[in-house]
Amino acid sequence: MNPRELLARAGLSADGPPRPLSGGDMGEVWRLGRYVVKTHPRPPAGLFAAEKRGLEALAAAGARTPAVYWAGEEGIVLEYLPPGPADWAGLAALLAGLHGRRAGGYGWRDPVFIGRLPLAAGEDGSWQRFWTEKRLLPLVELTAPRLGNLAAPLARFVQSFDWPAEGATLIHGDLWNGNVLMSSRGPALIDPSAWRGERAVDLAMMELFGGFPRAFWSAYETLAPIPREVREALEAYQLYFLLVHVHFFGAGYLPPIRRALKRYKAI
Repeated sequence: MNPRELLARAGLSADGPPRPLSGGDMGEVWRLGRYVVKTHPRPPAGLFAAEKRGLEALAAAGARTPAVYWAGEEGIVLEYLPPGPADWAGLAALLAGLHGRRAGGYGWRDPVFIGRLPLAAGEDGSWQRFWTEKRLLPLVELTAPRLGNLAAPLARFVQSFDWPAEGATLIHGDLWNGNVLMSSRGPALIDPSAWRGERAVDLAMMELFGGFPRAFWSAYETLAPIPREVREALEAYQLYFLLVHVHFFGAGYLPPIRRALKRYKAI
């Protein structure tokens, strides 16, 4: 859908032509004045409503996010946050505060997506059960044709591994560097896959593809020290995101899966 048409559907208007923004791997992103419009040619039902819920949940938990002006099946209209200086200590404080707030059970009662991929809704008091049955095993099954001979040992590993748990907290759920904005108001989070989980899920993604300098990690670990057992499990936690990437982008992400299984002596 034309972004100006979607803005009009939201009852809003802006002067000047739409300007494409980066970050559109899973759709199209445009700036129109003080608004950001996200669309997708064939969005799965509920995608943008889930993004709205995630942003609002993060904001309610104290994280800085762009305001949501409108969301529908065709797209979402957000506040444009002007760029600002990098503030890694500020991001550390934001995430330490978010990860330090304890939640109830694990999961989310409403539909959740990572990219365009729907995740199982529902809640559970057991992290081991929720993480394996509602997150990892469905991804192993989904990607099994591409995993080949890695599928069976990977399924055994995710069920037998002792996943460390500190307690449920609201997580961003897809926290790579591209989903952090250094804005004029300070660091902000965008494009969440928000649900209640272990902070190790966020930390694993932050380490998987880099982009977060030592200044961030030093500040974060001062505020929210990472236990040794959690740090040693982060490569295992990264399997979740690697499987998502196998689903969307193909077999190029199999080598790090194999390395992780070898590290934990699963193959």
